[in-house]
Amino acid sequence: MCYSAEVRQAYDDYVRRFGARIDLREFARLYVERKAGRRIRTSKAMDDGFLFMEDSNAQVIAALIEEWNAQQIADLEQSLFSQRKRLATAERSLRTKMTRKALNDQRIASNKIEWAKGKLTDLKRIAAEPRDARIFPGGYAPVMVMERGERVIKPMRYQCRPAGKPAVYDTRYPGTYNARRDNLEGFWRGQFGHSHGIVIVDAFYENVSRHKVEGRDLVENEREENLVLEFRPSDRKPMLVACLFSHWRGRDEPDLLSFAAITDEPPPEIAAAGHDRCIIPIKEEHLDAWLTPDPERLDTLYAILDDRERPLYRYRLAA
Repeated sequence: MCYSAEVRQAYDDYVRRFGARIDLREFARLYVERKAGRRIRTSKAMDDGFLFMEDSNAQVIAALIEEWNAQQIADLEQSLFSQRKRLATAERSLRTKMTRKALNDQRIASNKIEWAKGKLTDLKRIAAEPRDARIFPGGYAPVMVMERGERVIKPMRYQCRPAGKPAVYDTRYPGTYNARRDNLEGFWRGQFGHSHGIVIVDAFYENVSRHKVEGRDLVENEREENLVLEFRPSDRKPMLVACLFSHWRGRDEPDLLSFAAITDEPPPEIAAAGHDRCIIPIKEEHLDAWLTPDPERLDTLYAILDDRERPLYRYRLAA
């Protein structure tokens, strides 16, 4: 399963390469809801993409983001003050007597200080880094869809909640950020052939057991160790990853746009690295056909998934 991906979030790329329109109203709605207290996680790359746009509507979004960042900075600085005070108290106590409470306070405060310092550095940093574009289940990313014959970019949560299902599906089915190809006409029948999208991905990340990466069995008394591997095409070309999406509407909750990446059996190099699934990058020539599916012609959609891009993936241990 693709538990994390490095998603292309430079909006100019979508406009120049694909002639897509950025749905600024939908993005603005998302950031307004975040300000109002709804739990919404966005990547730094998704936020920063609005900070230098000249469009007046984009500037409204940028103002919301800057206000949010300023509040986050204030909260983190207050947390730093509190944890440094906690650390100083614990260290004074340890100089006179070794206690479990003081040791725990020292450990917890030190960890929280380092975490807060890292978050502050990221919030204040201007230069972009690849990790800024990583998304995780529950986070938001730009997704390309088709509306009335026009390619449009909308923000969607990376965990699909099918329309008509209760909100509890998020916890009942936590793996719905991926849609298995062999279940497209089962669990995903309400989306497959009806609502398709594309995310542009530069790399993806998987949890893999160390012994599988090393091509061996566990030895006696060895505990399974998890590694996170980064998979990236050897030609470094961005991938147009096939997705399904849903527009969920509820009585007591805001509308939710959410998506899942379609996965299939892995190519040999990913299987050799110990993982059993892979996202599906489609060819650009099939883009419009994928984004305008015909539920009466599912065979043509399967054909697009079969006639996919087949890059050679290189992997490394993720930072």
